[in-house]
Amino acid sequence: MKRVCPLNLEATLSSFSFMASPCNYNSENKDVESKPNHVEETEENNNIDYSQRAQWLRAALLGANDGLVSITSLMLGVGAVNEDIKTMLLAGFAGLIAGACSMGIGEFVSVYTQLDIIVAQMKREKIIRNNIDEDEKVLPNPFQAAVASAIAFSFGATVPLLGAALVREYKIRLVVVVVMASLTLFVFGGVGAMLGKTSMKWSCFRVVVGGWIAMAITFGFTKLVGYSSL
Repeated sequence: MKRVCPLNLEATLSSFSFMASPCNYNSENKDVESKPNHVEETEENNNIDYSQRAQWLRAALLGANDGLVSITSLMLGVGAVNEDIKTMLLAGFAGLIAGACSMGIGEFVSVYTQLDIIVAQMKREKIIRNNIDEDEKVLPNPFQAAVASAIAFSFGATVPLLGAALVREYKIRLVVVVVMASLTLFVFGGVGAMLGKTSMKWSCFRVVVGGWIAMAITFGFTKLVGYSSL
């Protein structure tokens, strides 16, 4: 009787197992091929410089938050001494126009001054180093910052105006304006934290509480002045 060599038997069985499982082989190849792509995507996400978002993000969030808080506080201050809805809406609309222009112009002047300082510093460093090659620096864009600030202010200021326009009853109108402003402030804080990769809880807390403080101070002092008949 002919004996089968153990080595030949083992090689035959391994070849059969390899042929019987082409799917496992293909899946392993796919896993190996997909790993470099996954690593590249992870490296790209880790290499994102979130500080480059700071310029337009700061202008947009500051404008939206300022528009929301200032116009809400203005309308509550007017509402503290005058229950007429038309007076509140006119005050809020005037504040929207004036605030958007002020924020846009102020942001343009501020960022342009910052740009001049950075360019002057780069020129001084170039002269000192006697080197043509300059370090890569992210230069601020005053036009972008001004437009983002003005549009964001208008967007934020629209929220209390819509809330006041929907309700005729005086006390309910004040409550609706405060609630809508508070919810929007919460959203602004969350968006800022998400884009800037910071703490969501702390960002929402400081934005909402800061808005409440501004509203309470404006309403209280205006009410006090109205009572004193000054």
